[in-house]
Amino acid sequence: MGRNKYPEETVNLIIEVATKLFTEKGYDHTSLQDIISETKLSKGAIYHHFSSKEEIFEAMYRRIGNENSEALAKIRDDKKLNGYQKLKAIFKAALTNPNQGIMMTATPCLLENTRFLAMQIRQIYDIVSPDFILPILEEGNRDGSIHAENPKELAEAMMILANVWLNPLVRDVSVEDMRNKCIVYGKIFSELGVNLMDDEMIEGYINCCLQVQKHNQ
Repeated sequence: MGRNKYPEETVNLIIEVATKLFTEKGYDHTSLQDIISETKLSKGAIYHHFSSKEEIFEAMYRRIGNENSEALAKIRDDKKLNGYQKLKAIFKAALTNPNQGIMMTATPCLLENTRFLAMQIRQIYDIVSPDFILPILEEGNRDGSIHAENPKELAEAMMILANVWLNPLVRDVSVEDMRNKCIVYGKIFSELGVNLMDDEMIEGYINCCLQVQKHNQ
């Protein structure tokens, strides 16, 4: 495969192989040489597109983010659901999406890799909150299924806590601690007009916690 003749195919191959290795071995235990060996590309072909393992991970993260956005957009635009139903559906879809399993096993501890943590927070502020959560909260306010003041700030707070405070990739916690965190999360936002957390969602977060623990053993 020539790097100049088929640049898109080469990039796709690198990302796909890296995703597989990150998922199987973990980010920290996958070297750039592992990716080179598995793709059977030359070092020059890899470096033509990516300067580091970190850049390959970022490309993988963007690809997964784009795929997730497509799935979430279908829920946001579903005319059969009211705002509250859409909000519940989006949170549950995020927890059960196959990409969630990839991220739980391919992503390193975010407190030790703050560049990746910053990527996630930036995506919340730039894409997830304004493009998905905020429109749904506003729709819920209009149709009466949600009663939320300051929906912009509420959308950001919901996503920051869900993707940082409840994220076992930021701080690994026990099943009991994760359950308690979910209960507190539910109480906070119920007081703010969004009764979101239920047993199914709690089990979803616990499953994420268990996935990380299993992969780290």
